[in-house]
Amino acid sequence: MLTTKVTLGKTDFTATASIRNHSLILDEPLAGGGQDKGPTAMETVCAALGACTVTTIKMYLNHKQWQTEGITAEVSHSKDEAGKNIFKRIIEVRGAFDAEQKSRILAIANKCPVHKTLETGNTIETTLI
Repeated sequence: MLTTKVTLGKTDFTATASIRNHSLILDEPLAGGGQDKGPTAMETVCAALGACTVTTIKMYLNHKQWQTEGITAEVSHSKDEAGKNIFKRIIEVRGAFDAEQKSRILAIANKCPVHKTLETGNTIETTLI
């Protein structure tokens, strides 16, 4: 089981996430009442999708022994008229790949665990103590 602990102290909106032996500051922008000390929670979700995407692609390229000069995933978030979340990814895999390889790389990108988590229904169980 993966666990992240997020703590908010006396400063409005500035939270610290503890993940294994790492910490990450999350905040709201100045316009949202925060101090802009870190990304927002939704920006972090976008970063998680991007990181998972490039990592999953790189693992596949390593397995196939296909060479790349780098991989970039730009992820944006919006909502449609019904309030449904829309994540848009622009993926660039630099290297000499033919159409068939690119098609396979795209299919692999869509199998990254964060992608699969975001596109399926989820259950959130909450306990207030």
